[in-house]
Amino acid sequence: MRYLNCAIKRIFDITLALLLIVLLFPLLTLLTLLIRTNLGKPVLFTQQRPGKNGKVFTMYKFRSMNDSRDAQGKLLSDELRMTKLGSFLRNTSLDELPELYNVIKGDMSFVGPRPLLVEYLDRYTPEQARRHEVKPGITGLAQINGRNAISWEEKFRFDVWYVDNRSLWLDLKILFMTIAKVFKREGISHKGHVTMGKFKGYSDNGVEM
Repeated sequence: MRYLNCAIKRIFDITLALLLIVLLFPLLTLLTLLIRTNLGKPVLFTQQRPGKNGKVFTMYKFRSMNDSRDAQGKLLSDELRMTKLGSFLRNTSLDELPELYNVIKGDMSFVGPRPLLVEYLDRYTPEQARRHEVKPGITGLAQINGRNAISWEEKFRFDVWYVDNRSLWLDLKILFMTIAKVFKREGISHKGHVTMGKFKGYSDNGVEM
């Protein structure tokens, strides 16, 4: 049954991704032109992220920051490099649209734990690492339950719960709730950050750092 559900989910992912690319082609073209005009090249932000079973893939997003650097040539903080256009893209989640290509490639699914940084892989507890038992998603259970406004520990708890309870009906529920969250623009940033602070793992006494 689990294999059948995975096959149906894959068909659903490909069909919906292709449909959205066709329907949103004018918007994708407009955003490409706006980013190219305001931020220059490249239009896309690419980064290595761990997927299912920790296998690393290249994730695509629309670029939202400039390349401003300090006197030593070091990139400024995210807060200082975030542009007005970039803030709009993130607040509306339009920066996530290029991930449709990741879905078609099979690196990602529409629903699943969000793909985080590769450097986090050795910071998870064994239980938290179970989030990589499924493909990462454009949206997920943590995204509809607080997104970046909740703690890392809460995020991982939602991710593992999804792994243990995933179903096609749950995916559809998460997708519909994601649409509502996007319109309400809830949980976009964590306190003191433009998105979410880095996950630093846990101290020897088990406290999140």
